[in-house]
Amino acid sequence: MKSSPRTQPKPVLQKVSDATPEAIIELRGVVKRFSNAAGVFTVLKGVDLQINRGEFVSIVGKSGSGKSTLLNMITGIDHPTEGQVIVNHTDIYTGVSESQRSKWRGKNLGIVFQFFQLLPMLTLLENVMLPMDYVDLYDFDERPKRAMELLTLVGLENFANKLPVLVSTGQQQLAAIARAMACDPPLLIADEPTGNLDTRSADTIISLFEHFVQQGKTIVMVTHDPSLTSRTDRNIIISDGELIDETISRGLPQLRHRHMLEFTKLAERHIYQPHETIVSRDEKLSHFYIIRKGEVEVVLQKQRSKETILSRLGADEFFGEAELLRGGKSIANVRAGKAPVEVVAIPRADFNRVMDESPVTVDAISKIVQKRLHEHRMADPRAGRG
Repeated sequence: MKSSPRTQPKPVLQKVSDATPEAIIELRGVVKRFSNAAGVFTVLKGVDLQINRGEFVSIVGKSGSGKSTLLNMITGIDHPTEGQVIVNHTDIYTGVSESQRSKWRGKNLGIVFQFFQLLPMLTLLENVMLPMDYVDLYDFDERPKRAMELLTLVGLENFANKLPVLVSTGQQQLAAIARAMACDPPLLIADEPTGNLDTRSADTIISLFEHFVQQGKTIVMVTHDPSLTSRTDRNIIISDGELIDETISRGLPQLRHRHMLEFTKLAERHIYQPHETIVSRDEKLSHFYIIRKGEVEVVLQKQRSKETILSRLGADEFFGEAELLRGGKSIANVRAGKAPVEVVAIPRADFNRVMDESPVTVDAISKIVQKRLHEHRMADPRAGRG
């Protein structure tokens, strides 16, 4: 019988004391370069990323954008050229051998691949037991019981003794998920987990992931399916090796990724204190604003001592769009609410230039403009005349 976890030596990898307590993944200035006969190619360009414990995160990007390389940094499968990767408060690259990292990965990460990668000569039960054997976790006699519990959780208890070839592709992926959870890792990494599945099987997989998140697990999933990203807590977009600002991607989801990245680089970040004026009525706006944190109030000053709050806007909502698209002046005051407000501000010329190249975005924004102008006219018939 192999020894129990109580007799195992202490982990070789060292904890990082300055890691943010709620963060389970931190990438700090991560760069990845590859060299070939054509020269040096930079895949990741100084990526900074924090994913907090208990989040369900999707990562999307076009082919060649760097998303698979990003996953390889998190899982320890590949090495960053520069930067630091901290997973579950552990620096997984500094002074760590491949063997040490492999053992650590077995206890801390569950990985689900697009093509399942079950061993064909082992039954589903034996496949799920394999990670426990590899890292010597749980007593030898306890492993079959735990594997069966996991297969029951994913609905495969009646197929435990079958070989992978004798079950459907959806059932193979469910078995792969059970295997990924064998050592009860805090973090599950999934690379296109529904890419080869039908809609019903894909829905089963995502529902299972949602169950794990409710149990406190963290899930990071690469996917191309927009119906899946709508079910995650966060959607991180990578373009040409760089991360797109999430406030911009949520505020202007119709934009092409290259335009989102352009806005990410151009955007200014500002913080306004409670009740501080951001935009004054009759002002010619110089920026388009998206709210990152907090709330703003759109205020109509009717008389010197009398005002009407037309609307309140929160995170990922924007303002200044009507004035920039219509070429007029501000029709109301905009100020911070009762708490500080953080915004990203895109210069007028850059906003207009990109809008000229994105009619779909203009159409979506215009519908919001019309709705707001109608609300403003209801509050003050003089509003919206230009």
